[in-house]
Parts: sequence; structure tokens; C-alpha cells
Amino acid sequence: MRKSQYELDREANIAKNKALFEELGLKQALNDLGPSKAKTTAKPVQHKKVKRERSAEPQPRRQSRRLLSKAKGDVEETPQERALREKEREQELRDQEDALERARIAKRPRHDILHFNTLAETDSPQDISELSTTMQSVVQEIRRIGNPDDFVYSEEAKHVAAVKELREKVQNLKVVSRAKVTTNRVYCAVYHPEITKDLIFFGDKHGQLGIWDARAAPEEEEVDGDIAPENKEGGKYWRLQLHWPATPKSSISSIKVDPIDSHNIYTSSYDCSIRSLSFVSGTSKEIYSTEDNNIICSFDQPATGQEMWISDGSGGVSHLDLREDKTHVRRYELSEVKIGSVSVNPTRPHFLLTASNSRVIKIWDTRKLSEMPIRLLDHAAQKSAKDTFARHTIDFDGSVINEYSQSGAGKGLFRGEWKHHKSASSAYWDPRGRQIVSTSYDDTIRIWDLRSQVFASDEPFPSLRPFFQMKHNCQTGKWLTILRAQWSPNPDTYPHFTVANMNHSLDIYSSKGDLITSLSDPTMISAVQAVTCSHPHIIERAASGNASGRCVLWAPQSDTNSHVSD
Repeated sequence: MRKSQYELDREANIAKNKALFEELGLKQALNDLGPSKAKTTAKPVQHKKVKRERSAEPQPRRQSRRLLSKAKGDVEETPQERALREKEREQELRDQEDALERARIAKRPRHDILHFNTLAETDSPQDISELSTTMQSVVQEIRRIGNPDDFVYSEEAKHVAAVKELREKVQNLKVVSRAKVTTNRVYCAVYHPEITKDLIFFGDKHGQLGIWDARAAPEEEEVDGDIAPENKEGGKYWRLQLHWPATPKSSISSIKVDPIDSHNIYTSSYDCSIRSLSFVSGTSKEIYSTEDNNIICSFDQPATGQEMWISDGSGGVSHLDLREDKTHVRRYELSEVKIGSVSVNPTRPHFLLTASNSRVIKIWDTRKLSEMPIRLLDHAAQKSAKDTFARHTIDFDGSVINEYSQSGAGKGLFRGEWKHHKSASSAYWDPRGRQIVSTSYDDTIRIWDLRSQVFASDEPFPSLRPFFQMKHNCQTGKWLTILRAQWSPNPDTYPHFTVANMNHSLDIYSSKGDLITSLSDPTMISAVQAVTCSHPHIIERAASGNASGRCVLWAPQSDTNSHVSD
């Protein structure tokens, strides 16, 4: 094959260069020349990894002063080190308690029917069978109500005589029993109507219900030389974690004895539920709950026990018919802010009294509330109420209620109001359904007296001005339960109420504002008795509780038959 001119020229150049290399003595370089190889991509330089030598002596790890001191064998520690060690230990204990509480929550469905054994404290065994026996032995009681015209005297001398008689019965009450009935701060209390025992129920800040048989004979125990007999706790008590978890989100806000079944107790809680505790079945069941974090502040019932009125932290009052499903509820927005207490008139149960943070107490006619038609709601709310009435609360907001109250059909819904200078903490009807007592952060207790005539028509009350008011320190602050004046539920005695005093006493006032007596005992009581209650039948009985969960029974000294403790 004939070569091209290009190839001939190329071979001539190679021969020429070869001769030149030989002439210069670069024969070896010439030998290295050869046919061109395929071009390859160069690899990056691989740096050799040098293994890092460890230090001969390991560096010490960072440790707390407490651990370092312990490692060195130091015996003494500074006050600062001791405080730090105690703080670390307290945090460890809190973490352990939180873990145990979370485990307890996981095992206890919130809405279930719960048995006494489940509710009882697990860390300190209790004789729950004895509690059931104690409660089942009480006589069945039905709430008694007064007469609006009882104890209404035209002559002032009769009032003076009635006050004198009452003072003679209660002025010498003493501390006859004490015990730490609940673990945390007492929020509310109620006295059971049983007359053969002093049974008092206390609800605390963490959802615990304390049941105290205050004058029960002490249990036989081995003699302990370190504990004097007089320092033992009085009576017997049981603690049930009725609402959970055991945190301030489960505080028991109110307790009531069922008006028609004294073997049954109702409790409301900040966990947005109300439970019924039966001492016959030994179980607790939920009868009402909400899922919108709207805390329940209080509730009340008429003497029939078939209904329940519930106030909440958003200014609403809900009506629950206990004869129907627990979700069959109508809610009325009666205030723009929290309604702290609601009270049903015992002799005229369709008159409802509310006290709120708006500084106002108001009186409503619930007959008009129950007659409010669903058509007043907007179209979406009407459809929801008709389609799912048994599953949702029918909610009437404030604008609907205001409009309805100004219409002809709603005439008489709103009957009267009185504005305090600061938040109205509470307002309650007396057992006759005639008088009202309120407490307020303006450090004043006020009393109203409403004659029967004002209830007869649909017209607003001509005046709701209190006939008596007195100064009373109600500045409890953050760590004490709000003070609330509580009427004695006894309809057979001259009307009077109890209220705590910041000077560690329990004060008793007549319905006219007379100070009957101020019960105190500095040698045995050194805390504010913020929560008070009275026996429904026995005049010479009162009970109180403080911020540590310690409770006191006040009774004549001759009734002392149990030990008291500090």
C-alpha cells in the first residue's frame, strides 16, 4: 500500500530526530520513546493518613464540685456545696415523681369508671373496705330547705335574742380534732349531713379528695416512744385521687353531697370534668366533661337533684339534666370573663345567682333561659344542634342572650345586678332563698335581703343594693385559696355564715352582719383556715382547711373523743 506524503514526511522527521539524539548521547531516552499510549486521567495525590498518638495521660473529664470532692475523699463541704447537692437531689426526686406520674396516667383512661382501689394512693396502702363500710353505715339523707319567711322579725328585740342564742352555742367551740387530710392545698369542702359522725370531704389543689371521719376512734398502734399520744392525727381519713393527673390542672373546684342520695358525692375539677362518687357501688364515674380546656369553676343543684348548673372560666353557665345523656347540655354565655361561683336559689330554684371577675353579681331566671329557641343561633349552629344534638353542647353566646333578653319573649330573663369595686369572688343564696352574701377582692363582705314580693313578677328588681356591708381582708395572694363566705346549710337555725380570717381564725356572722364569734387557737393553729363549712343539722359544728392540707374540726370540748395533731 502506497504511503501518503504526510506519512513520508513524518517518518523523515522521526529519523532526523533519532540521529540527533544519538549524536547528543541520549540513546536511553530514545529507547524510551515508543508508540504513543492512550491518554489517562491523573489521580489526585493521596495524602497518607498519620495516626494521631494519644496523650500518655488522659485528660480529666468535667465534674461537679460535689462529685469531685467525693472522689478526693473530702469529708467536709461548704454551705454552697451542700445547697447545690440538695438542689440536685431534689431535682432527681422530681424527675422520678414525674416519671411515676406519667406511668400512672398511661394506665388510667380519663373517662372510665374508676374503682376505689384504683383511686386509692398506691404509695401508702389504705383500708378501702373500711371506707366503704363507714359510708354505707350512714343514714340516707335528703337535703332540707328553709322557708323564705322564717326568722323574719318585725321587732329588733327578737333578732337580738336570736343572735344571743346562736352565740351561746358556737362561741365556745374548740379544736377537737386535726389531721392532714389532703396532700396539698385545700380548695373546697363540704360537711356530710350524717348526725352520728363528723364526715367532712375536702378537695385539694392536685385533684385529691380527702374523706375525714374526724371523731373516729384512733386505730390500735404499737407505742412509739418518739411520738406522744396527743400528737397523733385525729380521727381517720382516706385519700382518693379522684381527678388526675395529680397536678394543679386537676384541682377540685367544688364538692356537693347529692341532694337526694347522701351516699353519693359530686366533684368538679379544673380538668374540665364532673364526677359522681358512689359509696354503694364503690366507683367513680364521669357525668360531664368538655374537651376545650374550659375549666369548671363551680356548680350547684336544686333540691330535686335532677339538674346541675355549671360555671366555667370563659364566662359561661351550662345546664345539665342528670336524667339524660351527659352530653345533652345547653351553655349560656352570661359574662365576658370567668364566673367563679354559681348558686341555685333553694326555695325558688329557677333563680340563678352568678359572681364573676367582671366585678358583678347577677340574678337570672332560668325558665327564660330554657325557653330560648334554637332558631336564634346562626344557620350553621342551628344545623349542628339539630343534626347532632346528643353529641354537642348548644352554645348561646352573649350577643344572642342580650338580644333575646330585650325582646318580649325574653322579658324577665335578667332580674338584677350589683357591681363590686373589684372581682366578685363568690355569692350564695341562704337556705331560705331570701338572702345573699358575697365576698370580693375589694375587701368587703356584702349582704342582701330580698323580700318575696320581688320574685313574683317578671320585672327587674327595683333595687339590688346590699343592706349591709363590712370590711374583711380578702387579699389571699397566690398561695392561699380565695376566701368565700359560706352560709350554714341548717334551715332550722337563725341564718349565719362562716368565713376565714387572715388572722388564722374562723369567723361566724349572723345574717344581719353581727359578729357571732371568732374561733381561734394560736397554740394549735398557725395558718389561715381559708376554706370553711358547717354541719347541715348540728349548729355546734364547723370545719376548716388550710394551704398544707391540714384540716380542723371545731366542736364543743365535751365532744372530744379523738387525738389531735399539729
